[in-house]
Amino acid sequence: MSETFPKCNSCSKGELVPLSDFGGQGAAIHYKAWVCTSPECGFNLKIRNGEVHINEPILEGHLREQRREKYNN
Repeated sequence: MSETFPKCNSCSKGELVPLSDFGGQGAAIHYKAWVCTSPECGFNLKIRNGEVHINEPILEGHLREQRREKYNN
């Protein structure tokens, strides 16, 4: 089974793929974000607390952990 995803209108090279996450209580949140598959593009659309955020900086996982530790200490 092959899925097709929408073309990214920002770069016209990549496709927008959906990402899911888990909420604070552990429940799955499907399609929380859409991200362009082209690394050069970086277009992203995210939903956080009912608000839509466009083109937020994309951080690698290990950088996010370092930032979290900095603000929790």
